[in-house]
Amino acid sequence: MPSRAVGRSRPEVILFEDERFLALEKPSGLSLATPRGRDGEAVDRLLQSTGLDPERPAFLLHRLDVGTSGVVLLAKDPEAHRRGSALFQERRIEKIYRAVVWGHPVPAHGVIEAALGMDREDRRRMRVVAAGKPAKTEYRTLERPSAIAHLELSPRTGRTHQIRVHLAFRGHPVVGDDLYAGPRWRGVADRQLRRRLEETPRLLLHALRLSFDQPFDGVRVVVESPEPAAFEELLAAARRATAQARARR
Repeated sequence: MPSRAVGRSRPEVILFEDERFLALEKPSGLSLATPRGRDGEAVDRLLQSTGLDPERPAFLLHRLDVGTSGVVLLAKDPEAHRRGSALFQERRIEKIYRAVVWGHPVPAHGVIEAALGMDREDRRRMRVVAAGKPAKTEYRTLERPSAIAHLELSPRTGRTHQIRVHLAFRGHPVVGDDLYAGPRWRGVADRQLRRRLEETPRLLLHALRLSFDQPFDGVRVVVESPEPAAFEELLAAARRATAQARARR
């Protein structure tokens, strides 16, 4: 099949658009949560945040956590919504995320497979529970300077908070995740890096890429959103801390 790889187009917030689908870049801090049956409210917020006409017809196909940035796919008509929803339900959409996490996962590449369910003591949270829904996340370490690591992740299921809970369960929560991580920067020896980590303004989790076969014509679509500057800024600070520690040895 032919492949259609898509980066940014105009306006810049539109990552991809054809006759049936629209992919936008969701900013960190925007909530897509809505009561059941009122998805239109989330679409309105997303369109308004990106400067697009809130009256534009669009149907939300999936969600990202409020702190997560990156690619969000929408359908432009009811039939596209039906077929697009089927792609997600049948796991025929490949999702790639990037994250900066605490510590260095061992092994550097692997799979986290642990069932997830609601945390009964705090309904904002999910947790690993034996009787929960099956969940699987593949990860690959791209870099591990100083106290943090840069990961690429591929969730093979779509549970609420899946990546965040799986990483926290393995002892490597996402930097900036106040719900699952806490102030781990206090244990960082390098003062400049510690200050940078303390001042991290957001959850460092980003939906980098969505790939799928367009269900109307079979064309392969690859939609990408570049990592936000906050990722590279923190990684650069960690690299400096690593270099300085080696120089003192």
